[in-house]
Amino acid sequence: MIPILILAFLLLLLFLGLCIAQEYERAVVFRLGRFNSVKGPGLFWIIPFIDRKRTIDIRTKTVDLEQQETITKDSVTIKVNAVLWFKVVNPANAIIKVADYNKAVYQFSVTALRNIIGQHTLDEVLREREQINSTLQKIVDSSTEAWGIKIEMVEMKDVEIPEAMQRAMAREAEAIREKRARIVKAEAELEASIKLTQGAKQMEGSPIALELRRMQMLSEIGIDNNTTTVILMPSDFTNAAKSFTELVNLKKSTE
Repeated sequence: MIPILILAFLLLLLFLGLCIAQEYERAVVFRLGRFNSVKGPGLFWIIPFIDRKRTIDIRTKTVDLEQQETITKDSVTIKVNAVLWFKVVNPANAIIKVADYNKAVYQFSVTALRNIIGQHTLDEVLREREQINSTLQKIVDSSTEAWGIKIEMVEMKDVEIPEAMQRAMAREAEAIREKRARIVKAEAELEASIKLTQGAKQMEGSPIALELRRMQMLSEIGIDNNTTTVILMPSDFTNAAKSFTELVNLKKSTE
């Protein structure tokens, strides 16, 4: 009878000590309060009533960092929120070295986000988001490494700017666009004047080309029926008419 009871007790201990960890889980085992080992994945056995385990999920976790109101380096108050991706790479440290690693990672990330925004101007926050994200990821990762946490990525989602600042930035952008338009127009006028000067010098040595250009201009003006056309006589015709008039006047005076 006693051997049967002993066998039953042993079988009960064996059954109570059997544990299963999923592929994405690890079990941190403590024996009489002291760290013993990390078990899993799969089936493993611990000593009942002596060993205790804490199961850790080692998959990547996504954490939304709530919107933070902070001041930039150039004294502009903005609101920023972000997303954090991290995972546990050392389950033992995540349990032993920090009481609540999820809360610790969140709080440290929020603080680091506020600090790094305060080190940049508003223009830098808007234009250099990738660089700021990379810097923030390195800062948080270097501090959480001792806890067995790996920060995989940090991304700022939205940057909310005060309405007054938005209107000022819109006016600035409009002024920049107007400046560019004026510069383009001035460059076009300069290039056109250079081409016209070159054309005028080219025609100066060829009277026939000048007269052909005049005739072409007359044909272009005559396309519009509502246009009053002023005919420019060629210089040779003008000179001939003037000479003929002088000759007639001279003949009349001699008579």
